[in-house]
Amino acid sequence: MIEKERSIPRIILSLQALLRRLPPQHPKRTVIIEELGKRMAGYKGEEALDYTLTSLDLKKYSILNDLRLPHKNNFFQIDTLLLTTAFILIIEVKYLAGTAYFDPIFNQLIQTKDGVEVALPDPTLQVKRQKLQLAEWLSNNGFPTIPIFACVVMSNDRTIIKTAPENKSINKFVIHRHSLLEKVSLIEKYIQDESISQKQKKKCIRTLKKQHHEFHPNVMERYYIAVEDIIKGVRCSDCDSHPLRRKHGAWICSGCKKTDRSAHIQALKDYELLIGPTIKNADLRWFLEIESPYAAKRLLQSLNLPTTGSKKGTTYTLSFNQTKKPANNLTG
Repeated sequence: MIEKERSIPRIILSLQALLRRLPPQHPKRTVIIEELGKRMAGYKGEEALDYTLTSLDLKKYSILNDLRLPHKNNFFQIDTLLLTTAFILIIEVKYLAGTAYFDPIFNQLIQTKDGVEVALPDPTLQVKRQKLQLAEWLSNNGFPTIPIFACVVMSNDRTIIKTAPENKSINKFVIHRHSLLEKVSLIEKYIQDESISQKQKKKCIRTLKKQHHEFHPNVMERYYIAVEDIIKGVRCSDCDSHPLRRKHGAWICSGCKKTDRSAHIQALKDYELLIGPTIKNADLRWFLEIESPYAAKRLLQSLNLPTTGSKKGTTYTLSFNQTKKPANNLTG
């Protein structure tokens, strides 16, 4: 069964929020749009893989997506992990257009699209490293040794995979999406004995989920964007006018005249993604451009947010589950 659903990567949501809040002529917009496009392509590829995995026997296989686990003083990330009592399969997903050439001499992946070559890190090295990291993680957490396999899945069915003639082992690690089920079947035939019990498997799943740490990227720091650069205020969900003005408990758009009582929710989600998970009355007034501290207090209290402190020192925690699917508009 699917033990950990795939969610919308927070980096995508953060980049979308940043684009909503950057002025149209900001010099960083182009590079941010390019980064968002790459991230969206990767997420699209992972969703394509999810569709393929629905053909597996989900009573036998446990699927965990988007794992980020501690390792020494850092973390390692796994796109998809298949867990059985007999073996584990690590799947690294790549969604590339054009031709993917695996260069065994310089250990790089060269993507050629529309006549343009781009050098990328070799994902086969990545999955080999993930195998070692996961084996160490299992040992450190007291689990028995279990065979671990790994592969790179090209989820774009039109990707042309190439390599040097002497690199004959590449097909052990790199496959198209439509070959994944066959690879799983081959592993099943090769590994038939159980290495862990059902009880140990369930404990392993619980531990994997417990030790997962979601990645919280700071896109403002990544692109050296100051808080003063971003556009404040509440935006209209229909015509994108901003800032909306609050009157009698509702937001009024001066452009299309729409009245919206909850338009501030998206603005606070943007705040949480770009600035931080906690907010005070003064912060809210600054970001939403509200003058009255009493109106700001009523708005914050209406959200039933967790709080710490009291009176003017009250701090509210913005607790939005923004990564949960489905999303109506992933392109921002």
